[in-house]
Amino acid sequence: MEETYHLTDDRYDILSHRARGSRIHVLTLDPVLAADVCERIRHDPRMKGCQLFAPLQVRIREAVEEIESMAADTVFSRLLIIDVRKLTLPKLRRAYNKIVGYNRRDLNKLCYIILIGDGPGGLFYEGKTLDVFVTYLAALRVDFHPAAFFFDPFLHYERDEVQPAGIDEEFVLPDMLPKRFIPYFKEEDMTVAKVRRYFRAADKDEELRKKRQRRLKSLYKKRIAEQFPDDKDRLKAWLSRKGLRLASERMHLYPLHFEDWAYDLMHKAAQVH
Repeated sequence: MEETYHLTDDRYDILSHRARGSRIHVLTLDPVLAADVCERIRHDPRMKGCQLFAPLQVRIREAVEEIESMAADTVFSRLLIIDVRKLTLPKLRRAYNKIVGYNRRDLNKLCYIILIGDGPGGLFYEGKTLDVFVTYLAALRVDFHPAAFFFDPFLHYERDEVQPAGIDEEFVLPDMLPKRFIPYFKEEDMTVAKVRRYFRAADKDEELRKKRQRRLKSLYKKRIAEQFPDDKDRLKAWLSRKGLRLASERMHLYPLHFEDWAYDLMHKAAQVH
């Protein structure tokens, strides 16, 4: 039987690694999310010169192996951006064990982690409030010690939206837009990749990028108000750079203020001598 590992396992815990540079690892099985994260960082003038490392493989099995092989190299990075969505987290558990273990002694000093996730299961069931995130975020704190957690609404699918793969089928990530967002877009075949490109607007001028950002904010406001009517008073905080405090944790909305957080954490790590 294959040996199992837990993120609290100490077998990978080794010495501090001070030879870190302006390097960022983007760890995800989703090439669309990886492209969005990398493009946003590349187009931020404050992070000019940062080296970005992300999996090149597209097929899930090969990408899992590639991320495992990247684990030791993460000790040279100041920022790790990790995708913790429920659908792929089990496949990356072993790789993430290693990555957290290798970097444990330097976390929140020489190295920081930003998590991007899809939230707890059954998030949009009737009667739910944002407090359902509390237990979910507490578990991520134990496993990853993140500096920031970003909830990405475009990653969250309810159980009836994801078709389980058969035994002989290749595991694939869903690329269609979650059903709750479809009414807000004119195109019938709108995919997550198209939505990310549209709101990223990397090839557009600054004015248009800001306009698209405002549209995304407006969309999030509308959706949150509809889905969590009892949490309207928390909306302003959740949309802000500071984020929403839930118990002892804070939560942000991806990609709002994402580049600001990436820059701040890279700068903070670089100041430690």
